[in-house]
Amino acid sequence: MSYTALYRKWRPAVFEDVKGQDHIVQTLKNQIRSGRIGHAYLFCGTRGTGKTSVAKIFARAVNCKQPVDGSPCNQCPVCRAIGAGASMNVVEIDAASNNGVENIRDIREQVQYPPTDGSYRVYIIDEVHMLSIGAFNALLKTLEEPPSYVIFILATTEVHKIPVTILSRCQRYDFKRIPAETIAARLRQVTQAEQVDIEEKALLYLAKAADGAFRDALSLLDQCIAFHFGETLTYDYVLDILGAVDQTIFSKMFRGIIGKKTKDCILLLEGISAQGRDLGQFVQDFVWYLRNLLLTRSAEDAEGLVDMSEDNLRQLKEDGQLTEGSTLIRYIRILSELLSQLRYAGQKRVLIEIALIKLTKPEMEVNIDSLLERIAALEARIDAGDFPVRERDAASMDSLGSAARLQGMEGLEGGLPPAAAEEQQAKKVAIPPAQLEDLKLIRNEWGNIVRQMGMSIRPSFRDTVVEPSGDSCLCIVFADPINYAIGNRPSVIGSLERFVEEKYGKTIYFKTRQRESGEHYQTVYVSDEELREKIHMDISIEEE
Repeated sequence: MSYTALYRKWRPAVFEDVKGQDHIVQTLKNQIRSGRIGHAYLFCGTRGTGKTSVAKIFARAVNCKQPVDGSPCNQCPVCRAIGAGASMNVVEIDAASNNGVENIRDIREQVQYPPTDGSYRVYIIDEVHMLSIGAFNALLKTLEEPPSYVIFILATTEVHKIPVTILSRCQRYDFKRIPAETIAARLRQVTQAEQVDIEEKALLYLAKAADGAFRDALSLLDQCIAFHFGETLTYDYVLDILGAVDQTIFSKMFRGIIGKKTKDCILLLEGISAQGRDLGQFVQDFVWYLRNLLLTRSAEDAEGLVDMSEDNLRQLKEDGQLTEGSTLIRYIRILSELLSQLRYAGQKRVLIEIALIKLTKPEMEVNIDSLLERIAALEARIDAGDFPVRERDAASMDSLGSAARLQGMEGLEGGLPPAAAEEQQAKKVAIPPAQLEDLKLIRNEWGNIVRQMGMSIRPSFRDTVVEPSGDSCLCIVFADPINYAIGNRPSVIGSLERFVEEKYGKTIYFKTRQRESGEHYQTVYVSDEELREKIHMDISIEEE
């Protein structure tokens, strides 16, 4: 006898065998018990969630001579004939290969004849979204007013491609993704019945890798059994067969990214590739790992949201404390974009290496997320005092130290040597505050000032203007909220004030604000003489 694949052998035969779709099963059973059977049904959902299986069970149930609580008995001649595919009352059509108008016309001709045995003629059209526009139009009339003995069951994974005219004529049932724990429970039943010894950890990984599809889970299990026939299916065996990697590899990769160790990350990826692992699967699992990191960091009680062992959960919590949540979101965004590129890429490894370089070197990207991460890293280094000193800066510090030593000698008997005393007697000249003309000058020179400040400040002060804000004070008005958040930092404002003071020899203070929505501004500077000339009347200016 030929071998039957597990997903075919263990396909549900009655409604009670369907797991994870209780809302659909109960509704269909109630319709059969009450006799309120519709003429058109639309089953939609992702692959492997039971659409075709439920359609076949429903086709047997409506024709069964002895239904049991709405489910087919599978013992009467009608049920056996439908189950064997020998009944003329149930017709299965693959719309992917039979999508023309002539195929629908054949159906319209067939529905004129009543069922030979049983109560209904059931047409199951799988992948119905593949029908052409002409075929959909040909189906409309028959779908709207079929004979009383005809039932249409349309199944699709892409319901958005179906015309609204078809949707409005059907009862729609959305099949959910099957939870991993439900898939794992079903796999335990299958492995026990098939007398397959499997580790619990390996079974749970198969359930998670199925991504909510029973059929995918059974196909993966069938593949693993065939590769290690007669042996205990261990977790390592499953990883080898599926081309996946262990969580410890994800932890090493994550710590390498956090530590900006580009070389270590590339070497780790090379080792994964040398072992024959699926690189696309690695990226997908790594994104899931980062998702778990984000949950453990953000949620107070994440144990119920993260399905893993206590040791792995403990390691996950330790890794989650190494960085901020915003950084994890940036990592997930980059790798999610990478997943969509890998689908059609010829050199997957090259694209993954580029993504790892982006993760370890934020300066390679020109977006707000990477910029904020770079700023946060610089602030952390400054707070810790970890920044290099150039030779020029070191010489300046040496000169400052010499001056400090000379100042300390003032208390010695006899005082300083004559040359040193003359140098120390030089008085500091106070820089005068800015006047109205100075403010007007800064306003006119604002573009040049921003450009001369360098690349560290220039992008943040783009599209800004200055306006008067009191004596010797100008207010910088930002149009972009992100630039405002960066330019409003005290360190940035301090650097700007020192630059203006050194270049123009005037003390000018700067404030900042963000432009309000719909605000129009234009800075105009008017002197006292100009004001008297314009208003043609005497004015008095009170000093504060």
